[in-house]
Amino acid sequence: MNTIPTHVAIIMDGNGRWGKLHGRSRSEGHYAGSQTMEELIDASAEIGVKILTLYAFSTENWKRPKEEVNYLMKLPIKFFKQKLPAFMKRNIKIVISGDIDNLPEETRKVVIKASKQTANNTGLIVNFALNYSSRSEIVHAMAHIIADVKEKKISIEQLDEQLFANYLYTKNLPDPDILIRTGGEKRISNFLMWQASTTELCFVDELFPDFTKELFFQTLERVTNGAKPSLV
Repeated sequence: MNTIPTHVAIIMDGNGRWGKLHGRSRSEGHYAGSQTMEELIDASAEIGVKILTLYAFSTENWKRPKEEVNYLMKLPIKFFKQKLPAFMKRNIKIVISGDIDNLPEETRKVVIKASKQTANNTGLIVNFALNYSSRSEIVHAMAHIIADVKEKKISIEQLDEQLFANYLYTKNLPDPDILIRTGGEKRISNFLMWQASTTELCFVDELFPDFTKELFFQTLERVTNGAKPSLV
């Protein structure tokens, strides 16, 4: 491709539907999706993407059946315990965006450990949006700004877009160049609403477990070459 995007964000949609389509459970679909996620992390590192943001669990996902939610909370535990040594070896940095305080204790401990252990790595940054809500992120940012104004850490006259962005979960990351949503839906579902204001939005029909490395590369190629992303 002509240009490698610096920051790619992905809404990994369609795992549960993939499971049902293949005569399996929704949880099995999420497991298949986790395997695709690993493939795309490898693919991003391979071509030189600097930041990969993955919508792993939204605050709305708590409304799903309890069995499915419990499985989704166990996936990060299994994933990081298995993959953390490889991430260290490959210089991959893990960061987390979201309200992790409300995650189950074991899940929270594992993701914090992954973030701390890889903090000094300088390769691909993989940003997991976990228990994430863009609306909540913006509200929390405003609450912290108001508190800092009251404590006279900042003045209201200083408030501009850059200062506001420094209060978001993604304060140390550039805005995404491309946001891909799999699964056929054409909406961003409360994801990176501030950060994606000028981002190329790309909607693909493949359910996430079917979104292979090759399709990922083809999608990036079409977008960076100026094709209409909605037609991918």
